[in-house]
Amino acid sequence: MVGLKPPEVPPPAAVKFVSAGMAGCIADLFTFPLDTAKVRLQIQGEVRIPRTISSVEYRGVLGTLSTMVRTEGARSLYSGLVAGLQRQMSFASIRIGLYDSVKQLYTPKGAENTGMVVRLLAGCTTGAVAVACAQPTDVVKVRFQASGALSDSARRYSGTMDAYRTIAREEGDGVGIEMETGTRKGRGTLPNIARNAIINCGELVTYDLLKDALLRAQLMTDNAPCHFVAAFGAGFCATVVASPVDVVKTRYMNASPGQYRNALSCLLALLMQDGPAGLYKGFVPSFLRLGSWNVVMFVSYEQLQRAMLLARPALA
Repeated sequence: MVGLKPPEVPPPAAVKFVSAGMAGCIADLFTFPLDTAKVRLQIQGEVRIPRTISSVEYRGVLGTLSTMVRTEGARSLYSGLVAGLQRQMSFASIRIGLYDSVKQLYTPKGAENTGMVVRLLAGCTTGAVAVACAQPTDVVKVRFQASGALSDSARRYSGTMDAYRTIAREEGDGVGIEMETGTRKGRGTLPNIARNAIINCGELVTYDLLKDALLRAQLMTDNAPCHFVAAFGAGFCATVVASPVDVVKTRYMNASPGQYRNALSCLLALLMQDGPAGLYKGFVPSFLRLGSWNVVMFVSYEQLQRAMLLARPALA
């Protein structure tokens, strides 16, 4: 089975926008446990304020998942899923659904092909805009994923909506992009913007280039197998280039107020404590998660666009 045939007319921006959000949610449902394992490995060994002596709890991807199930129950693998799905509906819709439209906007009139610089600019633009819209949901998601090991009395939030209210009340209102004080709901916005600009370039641009190359060389046709191969390559490239920023983002988002002055101090603390290798903590689950997420998301995204176009005449 190779899926629905490519449409004769390119899908409009609205179809891409909705399809991207839906595809992001589908991918999250399949890969969320790997994302949670990645977060746990990234914050493991983090020096807290006040300082505490902690032992290593998680070893490897399978070890982390099995430890979580054994000590916290299977539901812990999906802690923060509600915020994760809320994030995808705003985040994936913008950074993926609007990528082609922004790429066309940056492409000079009369140009036959879209150049690398234009693709990179489009990826950076949609990634940065998406972060500004989805940042609060990302903070809540990370905190739920990181706090699953705590007892009920020690947990900071009783639910997703309580987390939004508590963070807004105790750490400031609004999404916030001023990160020097670290007192807004937008905690980690700058490292998150950097991370997602990098991921968007490593992910969308790589997918765009690989898919284009496969079709131009006539190695594959524009259908699910081609999307699978291009998405797998995009996931690997995105993980390699974005993992260091991702580790800093996760630690900064999960930090207590006052633990780090800014994202740079978080980076320096990480390097002093773990050395350069600390920048790639959780790399395997990051790749497993991002690689599988890309495969599920892009294949779903392409098929959802085609299904929505086929359904439009019936709905008219």
